[in-house]
Amino acid sequence: MYGWLWRRLPGDTRTKLATAAVLVVAAGAVLWYVVFPLLEPVVTLDEVTVRS
Repeated sequence: MYGWLWRRLPGDTRTKLATAAVLVVAAGAVLWYVVFPLLEPVVTLDEVTVRS
């Protein structure tokens, strides 16, 4: 998958690295600000159950 993406990015190596970095930051921002807040009510990490 990464090879396929690398071959599809335009430009030389520097441009490909910059474009890939922007894509990674954009994907992280979408996850952080959209996906994770939507999943927070479903995944309860605050409720801890300890069984003895």
